[in-house]
Amino acid sequence: MEAFDQVCALLPPHLRRSAETLPALITRRVEEVRLRCGRRAALTVKGDELPLPWPEPITRRDLELVVEIATQASAHAALERVRQGWVTVRGGHRIGLCGSVAAEDGRVKNLRCLSSLNIRVAHAVPGCGEEVVKALMQGGEFPSTLLLAPPGGGKTTLLRDMLRLLSAGYSARPLRVGLCDERGEVAALWEGEPQFDVGERTDMLEGCPKAQGLMILLRGMNPQVLSCDEITDAADCAALGQCAGCGVKLLATVHAKDVDDLGRKEVYRELLRRGIFEKAVILAPDHSFRVETLPC
Repeated sequence: MEAFDQVCALLPPHLRRSAETLPALITRRVEEVRLRCGRRAALTVKGDELPLPWPEPITRRDLELVVEIATQASAHAALERVRQGWVTVRGGHRIGLCGSVAAEDGRVKNLRCLSSLNIRVAHAVPGCGEEVVKALMQGGEFPSTLLLAPPGGGKTTLLRDMLRLLSAGYSARPLRVGLCDERGEVAALWEGEPQFDVGERTDMLEGCPKAQGLMILLRGMNPQVLSCDEITDAADCAALGQCAGCGVKLLATVHAKDVDDLGRKEVYRELLRRGIFEKAVILAPDHSFRVETLPC
């Protein structure tokens, strides 16, 4: 099943039928499906929002139906579980949620009433990492590497293909890879089987916080490369530093425009100061890239 077809299956019947009328030239390029209460449904294509060919505004019930279909539960029960504001579904697609938040002791307890949601369409692009891996492997060994781009810049898609290539031995010897897939977007495990090809020598741990998952993989699976998506806090950075001290190479993604932007964010300064990563791959909006050596 195509990625867009999987996303269409999450929509209420009237929106699904409307989306299914779109030509393949459009559906293959859809990055997101956005539903906002009181507004028309929209598709994100190359960063621009285009209206879905359904003239009626989205209702709160439409949003609840998406959550019910995606989680196979009532919207009320599902929203109590979705404290982080998103849920990943089969195929690696992520549904971001907005609405009225119930907080307790300064933390989100649950979402009580939806106002909008965003379904990010997960895509595999086999081969998109080949030139990046070649550029990094010039010395015959894989260097610990950060992939940098703003949100929606293609980091996860590139990471997925690089894992496949490293595991297969592209441009060098095959490597054992450990993937901590906290959000379930990189490999998209379904009943233990990855929905995306991340390599035959890749071991995956899904749904576990990165700080814990990286250590579990390090101690239990003897990886040569450890990988995770979206480093976000000090605990992630501390775990990566500990893994680097054990001799394993690292591959991770970060929301940053470039190395200067990375250095301006306090949570990442310790990574740079300690020289935990050797290279940075900076992704451009046109999908070109450049490799920079990080300061040691």
